[in-house]
Amino acid sequence: HIAYTHQQTHEIIREGLDRSPMYTGVIEGIGPRYCPSIEDKIHRFADKSSHQVFIEPEGLRTHELYPNGISTSLPFDIQMRFIRSIDGFANAHVTRPGYAIEYDFFDPRDLKPSLETRFIQGLFFCGQINGTTGYEEAAAQGLLAGANAALQVQDKPAWSPRRDQAYIGVMVDDLITHGTQEPYRMFTSRAEYRLTLRQDNADTRLTEMGRELGLIDEARWQHFCEKREWVEKESARLSSTWIQPQSTAAQKLNQRLEKPLSHEYNLAELLKRPELDYAILCEINEQPLPSSELHSQAVEQIEIQAKYAGYIDRQQQDIDKQLRYETSLIPGDFDFNQVKGLSNEVRQKLVDGQPGTIGQAGRIPGVTPAAVSLLLVHLKKLGLLGKKIA
Repeated sequence: HIAYTHQQTHEIIREGLDRSPMYTGVIEGIGPRYCPSIEDKIHRFADKSSHQVFIEPEGLRTHELYPNGISTSLPFDIQMRFIRSIDGFANAHVTRPGYAIEYDFFDPRDLKPSLETRFIQGLFFCGQINGTTGYEEAAAQGLLAGANAALQVQDKPAWSPRRDQAYIGVMVDDLITHGTQEPYRMFTSRAEYRLTLRQDNADTRLTEMGRELGLIDEARWQHFCEKREWVEKESARLSSTWIQPQSTAAQKLNQRLEKPLSHEYNLAELLKRPELDYAILCEINEQPLPSSELHSQAVEQIEIQAKYAGYIDRQQQDIDKQLRYETSLIPGDFDFNQVKGLSNEVRQKLVDGQPGTIGQAGRIPGVTPAAVSLLLVHLKKLGLLGKKIA
């Protein structure tokens, strides 16, 4: 269900702003940009006469409801008044009042890509302490930090995904390179390789590494291997099955196409067309359509890979170019003051940022492509440019 605040609700909230920690200076931190409190909404969007409140059940075995959209730090008596002013809530009971918290955080620019602190070996930080919001962002960091802590006690090298491998890689790189001035939230728009970081190919990108790290059990590994093998075989079948322009199959296809087939095509080429999908090709070619969940997931992956092939290939070329810099290591004890030709501003940014790779150095705000070139020349002169991340 959805409820709505109205003018009376807003008046009650305005009257109580002088008692809100967010507005009296008790809490000075910058809150999450994308989930403002109801006080913020009333103050910042004063022209709005109403705001939505999403009524969410807390569970299957409770009568409690969570009113999403009216988070607040106002005193309890004000909370009761404005909640009961909302239509449908006149007799509402509040079991747990709203509250605001402010917490200290560790500057994530002082972390390694593994989420180990630069200053204390064996100390890993993850979650909101690194300046992110909670939920998925915190959970993802916990997974990465936990895996690397386990690797360290086994005397194995740390692992962290690149920006083109996982959204965790994008988030961690953003944090350790740029830091953050407000609670960081992960969005697809933060990733430059969104066509590669798709939901359908997440297992293809990460399951093998997860297996090496000890995070994938035998059942899941077997499921992945079965799907991967089916995708490879089916992709090969589509590429090797040809439709001749005068065949019965071509006549059936022509009924669905704007222009009839003028020469032979294989099924993989036909799958790229927006008018056709895998199910249609199976029907035309009198091939049974797979029905299991595993095969339906595999079909989705094959279709996406085919229809966006040109864009995906172009993005992969960009990734391959970038990898030359992304995997070029900068030693931890490297002295940026020795690099000739850098401006004082750029030199200071590099000293403060302590990038671990050439790629990270290039993403520090204010570090120019010319500065990266000087850095590459200096590393080459020292014989350090050949060192790569495995």
